Amino acid sequence: MPDRKADLQAQSLPDLDESELIAQAQDGHVDAFNVLVLRYQDRIYSIAYRIMGDGASAADMTQDAFISAYRKLDTYRGGSFVGWLGRIVTNACYDEIRRRKRRPATAFDDLPGGDADDGPPLPADTPTPEEVALQSDLSHAIQDCIQSLNEDQRVVMVMCDVQGQSYQEIAETLSINLGTVKSRLSRARFSVRNCLQAVQELLPPEFRLVDE
Repeated sequence: MPDRKADLQAQSLPDLDESELIAQAQDGHVDAFNVLVLRYQDRIYSIAYRIMGDGASAADMTQDAFISAYRKLDTYRGGSFVGWLGRIVTNACYDEIRRRKRRPATAFDDLPGGDADDGPPLPADTPTPEEVALQSDLSHAIQDCIQSLNEDQRVVMVMCDVQGQSYQEIAETLSINLGTVKSRLSRARFSVRNCLQAVQELLPPEFRLVDE
């Protein structure tokens, strides 16, 4: 009977679908994992950059995440592979942030009053055809405003509004309670929305503050 692994290896690796590449990588085929890295490195770097705020740190975290992912391939149990990678790079970034700072005894985010509904998530920076010319400016403005947040708020906002993770997933990943997730996200959205008023002409109408 022909060996399936040998048959797959005989094919051009970039032409294989994700599940086949993952299966080969889990069998120790490094080249298959490298194809997965090439497919998803830009998306994973983007997540790291949103959190870390500078290219060098984002590149380091992206590299660490892929190394960690390769070592943990046996723990992948299906579902969104890029989502699984996203959680790994988020953890890597958050661990690095925690190493860089001293945490205060009482976090501002955990004080009462952080559970208010402060509006919708930050506007998506995926352009419609008529927005293409303005897209680069909006993307940079969003990133600048995200970087103005403190680290804890920034991580939660990226996990929720960029990666699409649920409150529960965020709480479990960061080992914090749901109330803290909601508090940090509420304050982050409020701050970013206010920050973006400096570029109101780039924003969707629902994000503009218009005098009545």
